[in-house]
Amino acid sequence: MKKIIISFLICLTVGIYISGKIVSNNVTKNFKLLNEKVQSSFKDGDIIFQTSESEQCEAVRIATNSKFSHCGIIFIENGQTYVYEAVQPVKMTLLSEWIRHGRENRYVVKRLKNADKVLTKSVLEKMKTYGKTMNNKNYDLYFEWSDEKIYCSELVWKIYKEGAKIELCKTKKLKDFNLKHPLVQEIMKQRYGTKVPYDEEVIAPSQLYDSELVETIFDNY
Repeated sequence: MKKIIISFLICLTVGIYISGKIVSNNVTKNFKLLNEKVQSSFKDGDIIFQTSESEQCEAVRIATNSKFSHCGIIFIENGQTYVYEAVQPVKMTLLSEWIRHGRENRYVVKRLKNADKVLTKSVLEKMKTYGKTMNNKNYDLYFEWSDEKIYCSELVWKIYKEGAKIELCKTKKLKDFNLKHPLVQEIMKQRYGTKVPYDEEVIAPSQLYDSELVETIFDNY
């Protein structure tokens, strides 16, 4: 009798394990298919946001009162979906790789509200052509408004401005942001020393996110 009970328990345990593994595999497969379906709906010109893991990114998030510290613009080339982003240097990054760089793989995608009418094929070509003039440029650690170097939200804003003749939002001055937090103060000291360019024109990821011209099409935060 004891052997029968033990055998039953072993079979039950194995059965639960196999069932659990099947369920887990199905969940993973379904999630992957859903993820692929969502990402296949993204279009040229969509703007994508995430939070990256670094002191500077955390300082940006704090200074701009936002959960986001990084953004890029989606471009589709030869059937592949990329994020054109200003890192070091400015480059095209596969969407799947870009997502992995963010905190917990979380991100938000926004789209111009009237994109289907405004972002025509010719306009998108102009945006991409202008964007390519920034390719391989160094990342701008000092957040200057020149084109010599470029930072993430500046890249997206200028691609829309120069390629589509659309200002997604108004620029701000550096002094308009929350600069009192200790981490922000430390990063600013590292970057500028005692000569902080408070009147420098700036575009932050949060400004693009809050633009009245765009709407959310995906959000897994």
